[in-house]
Amino acid sequence: MTRTTGATGAVPEITDADFGAEVLEADRPVLVEFTAEWCPPCRQLAPVLAELADEERDRLKVVAIDVDANPVTTAAYGVLAMPTLMVFRDGEPVVSVVGARSKRRLLRDVEPALS
Repeated sequence: MTRTTGATGAVPEITDADFGAEVLEADRPVLVEFTAEWCPPCRQLAPVLAELADEERDRLKVVAIDVDANPVTTAAYGVLAMPTLMVFRDGEPVVSVVGARSKRRLLRDVEPALS
């Protein structure tokens, strides 16, 4: 399933069932947005993530997971607030930030995981 993020594009939505294959076994770092439909900051962040996914597609995969529909993964990583953004590298979370942010700040936050 793909989560539409307006005119700028879309970020693929993953589930508990495919989290391992899509994130933990990925061949490059993966930015996971833990999100919810009822979350206004998540909606605010959606176009930023779509732009980042497009601009950094060679270095970073971007996906979203709905916390309400996927409680196993949400609990496994201790996600308590939305949006929570985690970058996974080699199957491990290496960066975690909470809250909406600008594209510039988000890129600065995740840059260490991309090098």
